[in-house]
Amino acid sequence: MKRRSFLKASAALLPAAGLQDFALAQAAAHESSREVHVVGAGQDRFGEPHSRGFSSILFKTSSQETDGGMFIIEHTNLVAGGPPLHKHPHQEEWFYVMEGEVLFQLGDERKRLRSGESVLGPRNIPHTFSAIGEKPGRMLIAFTPAGKMEAFLRVTAVPNPPVQDAAFFRRYGMELVGPPLTV
Repeated sequence: MKRRSFLKASAALLPAAGLQDFALAQAAAHESSREVHVVGAGQDRFGEPHSRGFSSILFKTSSQETDGGMFIIEHTNLVAGGPPLHKHPHQEEWFYVMEGEVLFQLGDERKRLRSGESVLGPRNIPHTFSAIGEKPGRMLIAFTPAGKMEAFLRVTAVPNPPVQDAAFFRRYGMELVGPPLTV
């Protein structure tokens, strides 16, 4: 049974337990997350600025909209630098280069991707990336399931982010493996 239908059906059975209002609120929240939202070119889903130093990040689809199934970001003005080598034990990370060139490390392999090319970072495979070339790049990244990536980027894609040590990465469902990619 779908979650929304279950919550609505359960609401009728739950007045004695005092949970009817809770169940109806959950069903309504789920329905509102199904609204269609067009996110324009160069726009963030919430109109918020996010920067990791090596790029600006635009949230395109939030984890709440997909019930945690997916989270998509766009890196703009992607320059040399990138995240430390890390892995996700519970999610895949898909990369699509829209402009420029990006060097990826996936496990022990390095791959140079150009505009229009994509690569999957499977679960438990250490990975990182860095833009290379003369012009800044643009890249889409999809996380599935979303995990805690949206929360991680909200905390780290700000001026003066917190120290990102191994314990910090674990808090967001990742494992820190090594330093950023050097080119």
